[in-house]
Amino acid sequence: MSRVARKPIVLPKGVECHVGDAEITVRGPKATLTMRALPGVKVSITDGSVLCKPVENGEAKFAGTTRALLANMVKGVTEGYERQLTLVGVGYRASMQGGNLNLLLGFSHPLVYKVPDGVSVETPAVTEVLVKGADKQLVGEVAAKIRAFRPPEPYKGKGVRYTGEKIIRKEAKKA
Repeated sequence: MSRVARKPIVLPKGVECHVGDAEITVRGPKATLTMRALPGVKVSITDGSVLCKPVENGEAKFAGTTRALLANMVKGVTEGYERQLTLVGVGYRASMQGGNLNLLLGFSHPLVYKVPDGVSVETPAVTEVLVKGADKQLVGEVAAKIRAFRPPEPYKGKGVRYTGEKIIRKEAKKA
């Protein structure tokens, strides 16, 4: 059996977990998240903790995955997740207008990104974008889509990058 799946997930105060036939729901102070139950895994709740075990005579390949996804859901409904992006380049700016993120990234036109439900985007500074939400996968996906508009290029390092990301710079052509 997976060593990851053996570790129980402790439910903090104010977090409820409900296991149905086809889906698992985690409800907390920040949000309510649901996931589809993976085949071959039995999820049980005992004494304020969640255990994931493979079904008897079944494969244990999804037990660790289920446990990791549930742990991410529990952390998401209590603390939440966030990704910070930095815009590097002359004239690169970001601003929020309603539910849309307006990006000026050196193109002839501004890029408008409609922020999906379940995620909030903030611009604390003109060159910073902060993506927050309870669903780890959705927060990462939104941050990756924003970064994909202008990924960092290797010669000058201009573009949208994750805060703290190291860009390996290339040497320019020699004459």
